[in-house]
Amino acid sequence: GQAMAIVRFYVGQDEEESIVRLNQKMFANFDLIPPGATPPLVKPRSIDDVPVLALTLSSERYDQFTLRRIASQVHDSIKEIGDVSEVKLIGGQRRELRVTLDEARMAAYNATPATALLALQQSNRQLQSGSFSASNREFVVETSGFLRSAEEAGSVVVGVSNNRPIYLRDIARIEDGPEEPSDYVLFGSAKSRASLPAVTISVAKRKGTNAIEIADRVIEKVDHLKGAIIPGDVAVNITRNYGETASEKSNELLFHMLIAVLSVSALIWLALGARESGVVATAIPVTLALTLAVFYLYGYTLNRITLFALIFSIGILVDDAIVVVENMARHYRLPENRDRPIKEIAVEAVDEVGNPTILATFAVIAAIIPMAFVSGLMGPYMQPIPVGASAAMVFSLLVAFIVTPWASLRLLRRKGGPHDAEEGRMTRLYRRVMGRLIEDPRWRYTFLAGVVVLLLGAVSLFMVKAVRVKMLPFDNKSEFQIIIDMPEGSTLEQTAAVTRDIGSFIGTVGEVTDYQMYVGTASPYNFNGLVRHYFLRRGPNVADIQVNLVPKGERDAQSHAIAKRVRPEIQKIAARYDARVKVAEVPPGPPVLQTIVAEIYGPDYDRQVEVARQVRDIFDRTESVVDVDRYVEDDQTKYRFVVDKEKAALNGVSAEQVAVTLKIALGGMSAGLLHQPREKEDVPITVRLSREERSSLDDLKRLKVAGAGGILVPLGELVRVEEQTIDKSIYHKNLMPVVYVTGDVAGSEESPVYAILKLNEAIDQMKLEEGYSLDRYVASQPFLSDRYAMKWDGEWHITYEVFRDLGLAFAAVLILIYILVVGWFQSFKTPLAIMA
Repeated sequence: GQAMAIVRFYVGQDEEESIVRLNQKMFANFDLIPPGATPPLVKPRSIDDVPVLALTLSSERYDQFTLRRIASQVHDSIKEIGDVSEVKLIGGQRRELRVTLDEARMAAYNATPATALLALQQSNRQLQSGSFSASNREFVVETSGFLRSAEEAGSVVVGVSNNRPIYLRDIARIEDGPEEPSDYVLFGSAKSRASLPAVTISVAKRKGTNAIEIADRVIEKVDHLKGAIIPGDVAVNITRNYGETASEKSNELLFHMLIAVLSVSALIWLALGARESGVVATAIPVTLALTLAVFYLYGYTLNRITLFALIFSIGILVDDAIVVVENMARHYRLPENRDRPIKEIAVEAVDEVGNPTILATFAVIAAIIPMAFVSGLMGPYMQPIPVGASAAMVFSLLVAFIVTPWASLRLLRRKGGPHDAEEGRMTRLYRRVMGRLIEDPRWRYTFLAGVVVLLLGAVSLFMVKAVRVKMLPFDNKSEFQIIIDMPEGSTLEQTAAVTRDIGSFIGTVGEVTDYQMYVGTASPYNFNGLVRHYFLRRGPNVADIQVNLVPKGERDAQSHAIAKRVRPEIQKIAARYDARVKVAEVPPGPPVLQTIVAEIYGPDYDRQVEVARQVRDIFDRTESVVDVDRYVEDDQTKYRFVVDKEKAALNGVSAEQVAVTLKIALGGMSAGLLHQPREKEDVPITVRLSREERSSLDDLKRLKVAGAGGILVPLGELVRVEEQTIDKSIYHKNLMPVVYVTGDVAGSEESPVYAILKLNEAIDQMKLEEGYSLDRYVASQPFLSDRYAMKWDGEWHITYEVFRDLGLAFAAVLILIYILVVGWFQSFKTPLAIMA
């Protein structure tokens, strides 16, 4: 058996320090490890371990074995590039020296699988025996040597029969070639309906390095390898490039930033004039440059979040400059200032609006800064916005009082303006409307009533679902993933069949450029896979398909709409094979276990599984809830070989001999490595029975072990076989036993809030055998596990945390602004009028 503990650190903790403390804590408790259990292996996984680049090699000519050998040479070349942290090969068949034992020939030569394995292991050793001196020279002595070819392995003596040595080639077939397939990787495209054998090379970068630069350097190096290492009839497809994605997003945000700057400048040009617009436009780059300096000092990189914070800031950072410029322009046009020195007018104009500008700036900062205190996974996403916007507001205030007056003195001209002429049409309209609101009670109360109606109408939009509550909008990615789970006990070929059928359908979708099928192994994991631990998926009953779409500029539909459109047909295909599939999109925010997660707690785990089945059935029946699954394996038959201790003792056979013999026959055991210095990957020597001789209980019972005096005894005489069900995984969360039920949301209401409201109504009707309803929790686990209970998690939990923190922040903002204005105006009523 095995166990795995997943440790997640609090947001904001130093990763290296946390891992060191975790290891120290584990070392301090190694005395609690029971005998026979291995020491724990700690493997950190973080966002930097997610591969930023994936290259898939495919060919119509070469098989998976040849493609793997080509990919291994490319693998070494990519590792030479600086700032590449990990390069991994997925798929293909490794080179292996396969020693396939022949059960009949072993019986004829009185040999057993265990003796063959032991002989190979002992012959594949090289020992430094020491040295001796002679004739004033020092000589080194080595004993024996490593196996370097199939011929040398075949010449290993495994025993003696009739005074004649028995060689390994006498009792086994020895082949130097591809290993027995344990997974398949296939490449498909919209241009060709046939799926080709493939191998994927995934590349991860070092922490803090630029994904765009590393991806470009890797692609450039692979291009140079074409024709030298990579044959011309091997296609190299870039099936993931997060460097290109990051560049695209950054360029898009920079373009929007430019639009924002030009829009603000154009608006000021129309309202105040060209020169005034130039003054304000001068303030924008100065403020942004100072804000970027703050980002640098805080350790923020220039990414989509920080760029969004800058765009968000542009609209408010020009407020101070606009107020100063407008007041200076107004003072320049006043008749009484016509003969006064321009510097004196500028100082007076800035001084007139100085205090209100300071108050307004700090009021905006007070409104934004509480966003920095959002907790949980959304904290790192939110924090750059208040930090950047607050810094921008402070710098915009300084720029408005220093740079703007200086620029105004040099750009603005003193001339007659609107103050010398009659009021304009807009000014007259404004005076007419405001005069009636101030002087006529009927207009005043009608206006207030209209404001109240609009406020209530805005609030009711949520209730009538005209505006839907969702944490983050769907992003328009160029990829999505299809996760396939067959029932436990399914063969690799069955899983490959359903994967190929789904892949064939995906190839007919117009927006799809290509797709990769990973059967029995995991694809290069993304941000979803990091949290959902897709990189641990192994076995004949699992598969996933990585789907790549044409660039978003070349298609009308968003990636979410495409994923939603293909899901029904994928579900139909999966249903024919009794498979469960999930369409996983790359999330726009923090990845979670699933959009909707129900955690089932209780005093008895088997009963928890049953309650989870009932909850899963409710998920299946609820409209807009899709991709439903639970973390419970299906029943899988296992055969337990129970050694009859008396018979074994009488025949001089130990239980370990029986276990080793079965292990060799079924799973194969390694006898070391074939020593080939030029090979890029290790070449294991594997001893195993042929598939046709290990495909039934009768085959296994005919296997023989060596008893007392070298007499061979069939296993069937020493064991009895019991049919049982394989043990299933038991999950814990914070040491409490839990069963997970998961689901996604698709349809007209694509927010977990509305789906959970529907699910709660159905769960209210569910009565447990224990005579009470299923307790439900939102923010925390149940304190006790004496009653069956359920906690909502997933995207809903993040939504709840963010809305809770932002609600508290909003209340704190109102109080903070009120106190700020009270302190400024020395009045308790004036702030109410301003904040209304």
